Amino acid sequence: MAIKPGMGRKSSNKNPPFFSHEFVIQNHADIVSCFAMIFVVGIMLQPTQSVASTFIALRHNVSGADPSQENPMGEQYLYTSGWKDICAVFFYTLICIIMHAILQEYVLDKISKKLHLSKFKLSRFNESGQLVVFYVMSFLWGLDLIVREQYIGNLQRLWEGYPEHPMIFLHKLFFVIQLAYYAHMLPELYFQKVKRDEQKPRIQHAIGGLFIIGTAYFLGFQRIALVLLTLHYFCECVSHSFQLVNIFDKDEKFTKLRLFHNVLFILTRFATMVLGFLTLFYSIDNISQAKRTLMLSMVFGLQGYLIFDFISNVLRSKRENSSDERLKIAVSANKSEKSKKQKKKESDLPEADQNSAQSSPIVSGASEKNRKMKVK
Repeated sequence: MAIKPGMGRKSSNKNPPFFSHEFVIQNHADIVSCFAMIFVVGIMLQPTQSVASTFIALRHNVSGADPSQENPMGEQYLYTSGWKDICAVFFYTLICIIMHAILQEYVLDKISKKLHLSKFKLSRFNESGQLVVFYVMSFLWGLDLIVREQYIGNLQRLWEGYPEHPMIFLHKLFFVIQLAYYAHMLPELYFQKVKRDEQKPRIQHAIGGLFIIGTAYFLGFQRIALVLLTLHYFCECVSHSFQLVNIFDKDEKFTKLRLFHNVLFILTRFATMVLGFLTLFYSIDNISQAKRTLMLSMVFGLQGYLIFDFISNVLRSKRENSSDERLKIAVSANKSEKSKKQKKKESDLPEADQNSAQSSPIVSGASEKNRKMKVK
């Protein structure tokens, strides 16, 4: 029986052997879906319900009520971070892999087939397309939580009551999904057959996101991390949207929009450092010096790395543009030199042949032929 290729990969005429690399890559979404269904079925059975619910449901409830029971008072359940969140991150990592494959096959692959992109542009299109969807979802989700928690106009809520920072359900789920998404980036390098020279920046992105978000989450800095991530995701969403525009914009009509992104990038980095410094250094009192130093070094270290990478890309772009201009100048100079040589050849002809050469190249060729016959 023929095996149907998994989501996110192109079909092949030949069916690869079972459990081979090609088989796993083609059917990875189906395989991961089967693993996820094990937990879903397990939560329906009484003997395995407690174990399976650890992976699916959110744990470390501190509101004193059972989330599985009805809440007639309408009070929100409150949560903290804990070791059981690792189980939830594992399960939702499987969900992220499935959603990645669905988006790749049913949206990005269909668009890329119509565009006929080169291999380099296709890789950039797939990466930016996936990240734009994640950044838009995370930004809107984070903005909704900021409005719900009333952080706008009341910044003291970012640090009051530390380290007792109980989270509502959506707040905790936000961080679980964030960690799961960055964790799913690592196996996607294998599933998407990412080239070896493109793996390093993606691995750094995945590990950096896991370490920074995980540290802030498990040390109790969920509120300030939520605000800073929302700012970061808005800027990154604009950045990758412009990358998609550059892929579509073959005539370079929207190059002036880069100025908007550059200004937004600088303002976002400045706001992140100011807000992080005021919250972590001045506002939170009951925090150990080690935690304060760790969080400040991560915030400023990340912003410094992003600024350095931004400046490097701007300088690289300028060098490429200057090299393209020099190439155009050299080509135009070469053309002008050839035209001068052509004119010099025509000046060596008799006057009648010069006039005919200027009027038509066909006549010029005939005059040259007549001149040679006269010489003979």
